[in-house]
Amino acid sequence: MSRATVATIHLGALRHNLTRIKALASPAKVMAVVKADAYGHGLERVARALEGEAEAFAVAALGDGLRLRAAGHRQRIVVLSGPDDVSDIAEMQRLQLDAMIHHPAQLGWLEAISPRRGRLRVWLKIDTGMHRLGFPLDRIDAVHAHLSAMPGVDPEIGLCTHFSESEIVGGGVTPTQIARFTAATSHLSGPRSMANSAAVMGWPQAHGDWVRSGGLLYGLSVADGKSGADFGFRPAMTLTTRLVAVNRIGRGERIGYNGTWTCPEDMPVGVAAIGYGDGYPRSAVAGTPVLVGNERVPLIGRVSMDLITLDLRDAPAAKVGDPVTLWGETLPVETIAAQAGTISYDLTCSMTRRVLFVEDDA
Repeated sequence: MSRATVATIHLGALRHNLTRIKALASPAKVMAVVKADAYGHGLERVARALEGEAEAFAVAALGDGLRLRAAGHRQRIVVLSGPDDVSDIAEMQRLQLDAMIHHPAQLGWLEAISPRRGRLRVWLKIDTGMHRLGFPLDRIDAVHAHLSAMPGVDPEIGLCTHFSESEIVGGGVTPTQIARFTAATSHLSGPRSMANSAAVMGWPQAHGDWVRSGGLLYGLSVADGKSGADFGFRPAMTLTTRLVAVNRIGRGERIGYNGTWTCPEDMPVGVAAIGYGDGYPRSAVAGTPVLVGNERVPLIGRVSMDLITLDLRDAPAAKVGDPVTLWGETLPVETIAAQAGTISYDLTCSMTRRVLFVEDDA
């Protein structure tokens, strides 16, 4: 029998979320960001669910573009980090991928490309304040002219930047980045792309021609203290397992590795078949909520590789085999992330190979 831990991917939720993003971003087009194996939901699975709906896909690496083309997807595919080596460029031409160009080394590699393989579509990445990838503002005109002069580069050059804290609606950093981008590109032609998921929600003046949405596509919140559902999005992943033991533990006994939690009274303690070996966060603290059936109960003791322990005093009828929900529609993943000192993206991206993935159309 297979392990009880299951991640159910809701294909209908993915389509619902993309439809909502399109409505919020209109008339801008949407790049569905499917990097990191579609935020842990499965690259090919998500792309198939969005076929005919997503106007483009965005990935982190050439290999993801190869996987999408091998699966038959013909939309534009933007490789957000561009080529990592000169040898990547010919493959990008062959696969008809868009390349994000962010560093002088990549310009040198582009010099030698041949238009006989087809002109490479590129996006010029501009550093407006994130200070991670991108050319500095005072270099944009020169870099744009350099790219425009290359015979192997498509003449329509996209213009792109990335926001560092667009989830802070009303903050001062994002308007500064927008203003810097606008000043640096106002005299240049080409499609604009600034907005990530948070900016789709909070900064309509940044929508431009293309938005790049990742978290919202999977129903994941872009705001502290809120779930995706608070903004009309549906979670695309439900993580479940089952109780494998219910034990009566005496008052004063300590639970789990290093005995970090002590029973305040004689009480039932449940053991569920999930742990950090499945991707459940080891950093989740005692009190992190879990659903046993429809009852919310707290995690107690440390998360171990294969198992977690639960205080079942509020679920006295719980028995071996009962379903356990770690996150999903009835228990937002954002709640678990907050208890673990991380973000929802981290949790969905952390699912391991021993988790069974299934799909439904809900």
